[in-house]
Amino acid sequence: MRETVVAVATWPVTSQQRARRNALVASTALTARRSELREVEDFLARHAARRPRSGAGRPA
Repeated sequence: MRETVVAVATWPVTSQQRARRNALVASTALTARRSELREVEDFLARHAARRPRSGAGRPA
């Protein structure tokens, strides 16, 4: 019976700690994805800047 009372009494704290941990993990993953997206966008922008805009250089 005592174990049940302890589990019920500590549940809010344990639940909050898990929620905070999950939020931290999600935030870290989101930051990494945003960084990767910026890197890809920068790469594509540099690549597009080097390409000729018209059909120049392409065989007919």
